[in-house]
Amino acid sequence: MAILPPPYTPRKSSPSPKRSPDGSRTRSLSVRSSKSRSDTPAPSRKHRFTFASLRGNYQPELSKRLFRLIKSENYVINAYESAGHERQSIATQLSEWGEQTGDDAVSELSDKLGVILTEIGAQEDVFAQNLEDYRSILKQIRNTESGVQPSRDHKTKVQDDIARLKYKEPTSTKLVTLEQELVRAEAENLVAEAQLTNVTRAKLKEAYAQHFAAVVERAEKQAILAKHGRRMLNLLNDTPVVPGDTHEPFDAERQARQILYDAEEDLRIWTLDLEAVPTQAHPVVGGVLDGKAAATTSLAPRTAEMGNHPAQLGVHPAHRKVSGASNYSNASSSSSSAAADPPYPISQDERRRREDMIVAC
Repeated sequence: MAILPPPYTPRKSSPSPKRSPDGSRTRSLSVRSSKSRSDTPAPSRKHRFTFASLRGNYQPELSKRLFRLIKSENYVINAYESAGHERQSIATQLSEWGEQTGDDAVSELSDKLGVILTEIGAQEDVFAQNLEDYRSILKQIRNTESGVQPSRDHKTKVQDDIARLKYKEPTSTKLVTLEQELVRAEAENLVAEAQLTNVTRAKLKEAYAQHFAAVVERAEKQAILAKHGRRMLNLLNDTPVVPGDTHEPFDAERQARQILYDAEEDLRIWTLDLEAVPTQAHPVVGGVLDGKAAATTSLAPRTAEMGNHPAQLGVHPAHRKVSGASNYSNASSSSSSAAADPPYPISQDERRRREDMIVAC
């Protein structure tokens, strides 16, 4: 299965140009407004700062670095959005300046160049939205890291309690209970660490596949627009005139409009042609990898490695790690351990084999 290029999620697309009943296009060919620019409100900009921005000080140690990376990407997205808005503002200023020069050729072409620059600025907005989608994929890794940290802390705490108790009361009966708790904590942590590895690799691959595809899309579309912008400049006659002479009247309006139509058509038929990025990750369910599928496939290659050990077949690796505490467990602790399901989806057959293995121990 290959990771498809964006869009991974539906996003707003620019409306297709409408056509009048006679078939001609009605898309605006000018960025000039009938009203003064001072009457036009500035485009609203997102204000991304919230109280949630302060969460970085309270992030688990495992997810702090990725949290800062995701936060820095937010600043980059703001910069691209700002650049897109400023580019569109400059396009309008260019058109208005050309209009007041009194030169019909400069006035016409500056307006058409403003249309192209406006579309270039719009591509910055699209790129910023793609970056937001890629950033949301990285958040899934960060959330998984945050979920694994308590498992690590719990295992470390139980180990510290055992070491402290062995130093103070080597013969305490609580040691057996703590060692059994350590077995369970290690099993839970082993599953959590495997899940973190799977999610990290799969989502890192998916996130940056989308990131680089967005970079290619932005670069190729802006290159198309820039090439048509250079074509537009060829319509401007810059032959020097002597004082008292004037240039011939500008008669390339139709050619200028055709260049805009060509640019629009090239953007319409543009397709993203990239090398496929294959993935072996399991389907994502609820924001995390499918644990049941991951557990099933992880058991297959281990069967040959275990040899003739029937009690180990079909048992998740997290429950094959047995410490000395199992030698001291009684029947009641065994039955309570068998009744509790492990922290990953298992079938009925796996549950029965697990119970038989615990009873045999």
